[in-house]
Amino acid sequence: MLKFRTTNYSAFSCIWRSYCLLILVCMVRSSPPDDPIKCSLQNRDCTITNSYGAFPDRTICRAAEVAYPTTEGELIGIVAKASKEKRKVKVATRYSHSIPKLSCPDGQDGLLISTRYLNHIVKIDTLTMMMTVESGVTLKEVIEQSAKAGLALPNAPYWWGLTIGGLIGTGAHGSTLWGKGSCIHDYIEEIRIVTPARAKEGYAMVRVLDNSHPDMNAVKVSLGVLGVISQVTLRLQPLFKRAINFLTKSDSDLGDYAISFGNQHEFGDITWYPSQGKVLYRIDDRVSANASGNGLNDFIGFRPTLSLELALVRSSEESQESTSNTDGKCINAKLIISTFMTSGYGFSNNGVIFTGFPVVGYHNHLQASGSCLDSPNDFQITVCPWDHRVKANFYHQTTISIGLSKVKNFIQDVHNLRDLNPKAFCGVELYNGILIRYIKASSAYLGKQEDALDFDITYFRSSDPMIPRLHEDVLEEVEQLAVFKYGGLPHWGKNRNVAFDGVIKKFDKAGEFLKVKKMYDPMGLFSSNWTDQILGIQGKVTMIKEGCALEGLCICSEDSHCAPEKGYVCRPGRVYKDARVCTHESSS
Repeated sequence: MLKFRTTNYSAFSCIWRSYCLLILVCMVRSSPPDDPIKCSLQNRDCTITNSYGAFPDRTICRAAEVAYPTTEGELIGIVAKASKEKRKVKVATRYSHSIPKLSCPDGQDGLLISTRYLNHIVKIDTLTMMMTVESGVTLKEVIEQSAKAGLALPNAPYWWGLTIGGLIGTGAHGSTLWGKGSCIHDYIEEIRIVTPARAKEGYAMVRVLDNSHPDMNAVKVSLGVLGVISQVTLRLQPLFKRAINFLTKSDSDLGDYAISFGNQHEFGDITWYPSQGKVLYRIDDRVSANASGNGLNDFIGFRPTLSLELALVRSSEESQESTSNTDGKCINAKLIISTFMTSGYGFSNNGVIFTGFPVVGYHNHLQASGSCLDSPNDFQITVCPWDHRVKANFYHQTTISIGLSKVKNFIQDVHNLRDLNPKAFCGVELYNGILIRYIKASSAYLGKQEDALDFDITYFRSSDPMIPRLHEDVLEEVEQLAVFKYGGLPHWGKNRNVAFDGVIKKFDKAGEFLKVKKMYDPMGLFSSNWTDQILGIQGKVTMIKEGCALEGLCICSEDSHCAPEKGYVCRPGRVYKDARVCTHESSS
C-alpha cells in the first residue's frame, strides 16, 4: 500500500518515518466513501460505479432513475411499477464495494434500487439468538448491535463497510473451516425477498424463505438476479473472547502446513510473502471469557489516510512502474511489511496501544475493522486508501478459491514460478502479500463446492488501460493457473473478467439456480448482459480487442492483445505452458 522511489535513501527514510508516524498516531478522522450513484436531475439521469471508481471494463454505467425505498412496503411498490413497465432493474448498495458490474442495469431506461435507507435493525431476540436486519444494514452495525445484546456473528469479512444484502449476494466470507464455516450466507435462518410477479398478484410479491424452503440455496447467493432482498435473519452465538498471535515461518512447507493449519485454529488465516519466502500464520482461537485483555482491531490498511500521502504513494509506484524499478518495489515492500509487523498490523492490546502479542479481546472488537468510514465528509484531508476522488490506490484483485484437494499442487506451481524471478512478486507485497483464508463447502447453489483456500491477491492497476504492468506475465500466469489448471472459483464480488470465463460450469447445482431464477424473474428484469454472461445464458465475459489482456478482459492469443509497441507480446506461461500471458520481449 505504501510505496516510495528509492533513488535517495536518506530522503526516503525521512519520508517513511514521517508517514509511519502519521498513519499510526495522527490519522483519526476520515471522509466516508463517495455515494456510488450520481444523478444530473433529482434521482434521474444517473450513473453508478463502485467505490474504486471503475468497473473491470471501465465502461460508464447509466440508469434512467434511482429509487431509495425506506420500508419494505415502498420496495414492493417500486418493484411492482418496474415489473408492470418491464424495466431493467439492478440493486445498489451504500458503498458499492463489488468490483464486477453486478449493479449495472442494461439500457438507458434502467432503474437502480438503492438499499441505502433500508438500514434498520428489525429485531434481536436474545432467547433464540436471532437477529433480523434490513438488507442495507452494514456489517459494522450488525457486529455492534449484536454485541450490545451479548451476541456475536461468528464469522465475517474483515472489512465492515459491506451491507448484509451485498455480502450475502456475493458470498463474502471470513476464515474458518469450523462449524458452519466462514460464509455469512450459511448463518441465515430466513430471507425476505421482493420479486416481480404476475398482474393478478400485483406485479410484485414478497417471498419468505427459511432453511426448509427448497429455494433457499438459490437465494442465499443470488448475485442480485432474483429480486431485492428486504430482510435477513441471522443465527448468532453468545459473545466470546479470542486470542490472536502470529507465527512467521519459511514458505518451503506451505503446501502441506496450510492444509492442516485451518483445522488447528478456528479463525486462522495465512499471509504469504513469496519474494521473501516467508509466511505469516495467524493463530486465532476462542479463549475463556475470564481471559485478561480488551484488544481492538484497527487494521492499518483500513484506516483514514492523508490525501497528500496517498498521492505521494501512488506517484511513487507509477514512477517505479514506468522506470521498471523492481528493486525499488522490493525495498519498499520489506519496509512496509516490517512496519506492519512492529505495529501489530493495527491491533492494540487495550484499544489504544500495541504492546505485543497475543492480543486478547472480545470477538466484536477483533473480527473486522474500517475506521476510515467513521468521519465527517472532508475528503480533501483524509480518506479510505482507495478513494477514487483523490489520487489514491488503484488496483486489480484476483481472488480465487482452490479446493483443499488441489491446493498443495497449486502452491507448488506458484513456488516454481516464483523461483524463476522472486522479485516479480514484490509488487504484491506492497499490498501486504497474498491473503489466504479458509472457506467451508456450502449448500448454496453458487457457493463453494468443497472446502477450500481462498487466495486474495492485490496488485497495481494503471490509470491508463493501455499501459502494461511491470512483470505483468507473472500474475497473469498465477491467475490462469488458479482458474483453469486448478478449477478455482472466483469471488463473485472481486476479480477481472477472465476469472469468470466459463465459471458457471464449475457449479454442480447451476441448473437448479437457473430454474429458480426463471421462476422468480421470468422476464429477466433483474438480469443484465454481465450476469447473463457469467451465468452462461448468453455471450462471454471476455472481450477481444486491442490491449484486452492488459486489464484481464481477455486471455491474449496474439500480440495485439498485449502492448507490442511497448515491448509486451503474447507468449506461453513459464510453468503452466497452456497459459497465454503478456511478456516483455526482454524476458521472453
